[in-house]
Amino acid sequence: MADNRIPYMRPSVGQEEIDEVVDTLKSGWITTGPKTHKFEEMVRDYVGAKNAIVLNSCTAALHLSLIAAGVEGGEVITTPYTFAATVNTIIQSGAKPVLVDVQKDTFNIDPANIEKAITPKTKAIVPVDYAGQACDLDEINKIAKEHNLKVIEDAAHAIGAKYKGKRLGTMADSTCFSFYATKNMTTAEGGAATTNDEKIASRVRMLGLHGMSKDAWKRYGDKGSWYYEIEDLGWKYNMTDIAAAMGMHQLKKLDGFIEQRREIAKRFNEEFSKVDGLITPTEKKDRLHIYHLYPLLLENYDRAKFIEKMSEQGIGCSVHFIPIHMHPYYKKALGYREGRFPVAEWLYKREVSLPLYPAMSDVDIERVIEEVKKIVKTK
Repeated sequence: MADNRIPYMRPSVGQEEIDEVVDTLKSGWITTGPKTHKFEEMVRDYVGAKNAIVLNSCTAALHLSLIAAGVEGGEVITTPYTFAATVNTIIQSGAKPVLVDVQKDTFNIDPANIEKAITPKTKAIVPVDYAGQACDLDEINKIAKEHNLKVIEDAAHAIGAKYKGKRLGTMADSTCFSFYATKNMTTAEGGAATTNDEKIASRVRMLGLHGMSKDAWKRYGDKGSWYYEIEDLGWKYNMTDIAAAMGMHQLKKLDGFIEQRREIAKRFNEEFSKVDGLITPTEKKDRLHIYHLYPLLLENYDRAKFIEKMSEQGIGCSVHFIPIHMHPYYKKALGYREGRFPVAEWLYKREVSLPLYPAMSDVDIERVIEEVKKIVKTK
């Protein structure tokens, strides 16, 4: 079975990326340099933002965006249905995370719950575009405007996703993307913050490299100057040219990757919607869902048993996510308890993420479909 195993995820890296990385290694410039700046321009133009800052992770983008938004000492509203980085960066920015429940159909933060959670201490909202589908950004921005709040969008899953015909990246004060190995495009490790706010852009860029006034390219490039100043207390969050070399070609392929993912998701939806006890992902009519994840809900089948049986057949699965308030650290740090967010908990108990990536063959796709059907029908 090992020879034909279908992993949960496999990155789609071609010869173009390999050649570009080799060229970078031979160039003698492997840290932040010309290719990082080129990739940054490509990300900026792709999403249509005035500014893009590429960094070593989406976590870094969130952390710096929150600091630039001035959340220290306040509260930040976000979702329990997310990865730890969303909440960790709020805490590390000197703010208190305030969790609110999600929508049952999209897994995304519920704007109605946001409104109820606002206090005089609230400084920002961090919506998460779960699985690659945009949140209700119009409603969220309306609430933010009424209460003078910043919106820092966690779009880790959603580079290339669209909301009402427009790509994500300009509809929040800052939008944060991930290029981690499992994402729809990858730089192995990496991320970006995009924004139309010049003050946020300037501060994120400066804080991302020790608070220095110049990066290595500006100091050591052909027209660089050795002189720099430390303008604030910063972090070592910069992207390297090695990572950017991959990103330059991955971004060119992204729309094709998305098309392939959507086609696979369509086949899954068509087949699984016919099976009692399976709930397929909801795609809102005014969104372009890019299916970073394919979250299938098992209504009447034990999830642990399902994953075990899929693994026995050589098919990898995962779960996204264990809600934040169910982890030991956050129970202690935030004081939340199980039962507090019933929708998030209902989804978590039933969700399983199936393999979905462009490198899947027709045989792989059919195998996943048949095994899922076989397992849920033979309880």
